[in-house]
Amino acid sequence: MREPTGRDQQEGPLLLLQPTLSRTQIAFVFAGDLWTVDRDGGDARRLTTHPGRETDPHFSPDGALIAFTGEYDGNVDVYVVPVERGVPRRLTYHPQYDQALGWTPDGKQVLFASSRSSYHPRFNRLFTMPIHSAFPGELPLPMAEEGSFSPDGSHLVYLPIGRQFFPREFGILQGWKRYRGGMTTPLWVARLADSSIEAVPRENSNDFNPMWVDHRIYFLSDRSGPVTLFVYDTLTKQVSQALENDGLDLKSASAGPGAIIYEQFGSLHLFDLASGKARQLEIRVRGDLPEVRPRFKQVAHQIRTARLSPAGAHAVFEARGEILTVSAETGQIRNLTNTPGAA
Repeated sequence: MREPTGRDQQEGPLLLLQPTLSRTQIAFVFAGDLWTVDRDGGDARRLTTHPGRETDPHFSPDGALIAFTGEYDGNVDVYVVPVERGVPRRLTYHPQYDQALGWTPDGKQVLFASSRSSYHPRFNRLFTMPIHSAFPGELPLPMAEEGSFSPDGSHLVYLPIGRQFFPREFGILQGWKRYRGGMTTPLWVARLADSSIEAVPRENSNDFNPMWVDHRIYFLSDRSGPVTLFVYDTLTKQVSQALENDGLDLKSASAGPGAIIYEQFGSLHLFDLASGKARQLEIRVRGDLPEVRPRFKQVAHQIRTARLSPAGAHAVFEARGEILTVSAETGQIRNLTNTPGAA
């Protein structure tokens, strides 16, 4: 059966995921690969091309490298790749799932989450991996998920438990909207010298995606309805809403020089820290995308329903959203619907 002719790649909304921000560029995930684009938007450039999926990009503080989670060599590990393109370099070599989370403030180590030393694979611990070393170091926290270092590296804001019901499959997170059960996620601030903890004020909300900028901690939360951007001032100990949102949830965000880049309904928006204003970026993605190319598909293994005609001369099948008949005498197949754009 022939697949449909690919539409213009810019028709309809794009699904741009997990953006990260440097002084001059944005990196994001699209179609399972990493792409970069100028900070003001424009035509995106593909950074990775491996058939496996690459997710969780994070610019190094100097903007020269991108750490990410990669599915290479039959496992999921942490890699780094130069912003100007090149061969990704593997940093972790453990059989457990290792997920890139960010960098230490000096840019010498990558922060990542893994259950490699947990007594149960349902929770992670946090590690730092030097980019020019062979062994990671473990942070002194018994359970930890997403995290962000303070500018001086002495503290870390993190989630002590994983987000409810969220699988760790390549950053694809699915949960219950406005969940208020026993696994809503708080944010804790740890002093790494003695592992003492301070909780970010909350009642019962899903707080996640922390970003430490100067003396403020920005994060995403559904505490006022749709997920949007909040900020916790570590000096005044007060939480305030940084961005009004009457629309769809913000899915991810990342802080960079002077701004925060965030994802909403597949589009990317830049939130200016000085003015408190946000604007949507116009990004165009064009490239060799095999999934939008017209092609033939074998659908015999995708038959869902089958029936015989009253005389038994033909059989009718439903496969991959099409209705097809087959002659019992000749075996000839006819596609009755021939509408690959609809099931």
